[in-house]
Amino acid sequence: MEARAIKRNTRSSPRKMRLVVDLIRGKSAGEALSLLKFSDKDAAATCELTLKSAINNLQQKDAGIDPEAIYVKAAFVDPGPTMKRISPAPMGRAYRIRKRSHHLTIVVSVKQ
Repeated sequence: MEARAIKRNTRSSPRKMRLVVDLIRGKSAGEALSLLKFSDKDAAATCELTLKSAINNLQQKDAGIDPEAIYVKAAFVDPGPTMKRISPAPMGRAYRIRKRSHHLTIVVSVKQ
């Protein structure tokens, strides 16, 4: 049995979130939560909330699940929409600023 949680349109670059997601992929839920709680990256807070949501979704499906048996089956980050802005540059030019976003998906499952 598995459950997922998806956080969409988060305003940080996918590259920064992938650094955090790579830490928790394949770990048990308790270990992943403690890694995220004590990580010094800002993206870890968003990832922690999404992981808690996925765990609660799994427990909502079956209340008799042992919390120690839950692990992170899959976690991935997809690029979201990019907001394009213009910044003035020297000699009448304009530089493009890309404000990136991403979609975070975390899938948790029970060890067999």
